[in-house]
Amino acid sequence: MTSDYENGRRQFAEMVGEDAIDDLLAKFREVYPDFETEVVSVVGGRVWTRGGIDLKTRSLCSICTLAALGRTNALRLNFRMALQNGATIEGICESLFQVAAYAGFPAMWDALEILREVVNSAKTGQTDST
Repeated sequence: MTSDYENGRRQFAEMVGEDAIDDLLAKFREVYPDFETEVVSVVGGRVWTRGGIDLKTRSLCSICTLAALGRTNALRLNFRMALQNGATIEGICESLFQVAAYAGFPAMWDALEILREVVNSAKTGQTDST
């Protein structure tokens, strides 16, 4: 039987790319090794691998929540994952309008600025700060 950690690592690797997974996990581990273990096991291995909704929908839900809460590091990462999970820029922007209606236009504006950075980084082949 595969552990939650192994499932989470595999799920995150699918969403950020095999070329970026080791760097992402190293960043989580650098903060605090137990943080990396729990994020990968719980968020990746138990939440992102659940059924019921597809990864694109899960990504859009995550983006909206993170934008409303102003969680910029996780938002940047989740924008990258959403694009990998099949979300379009238009779909992300429309989702952020939902955020504006309930959390305010400043939350949407901040999120759009981060989205612009992520998209520009992807276009130039650079990695962003996540």
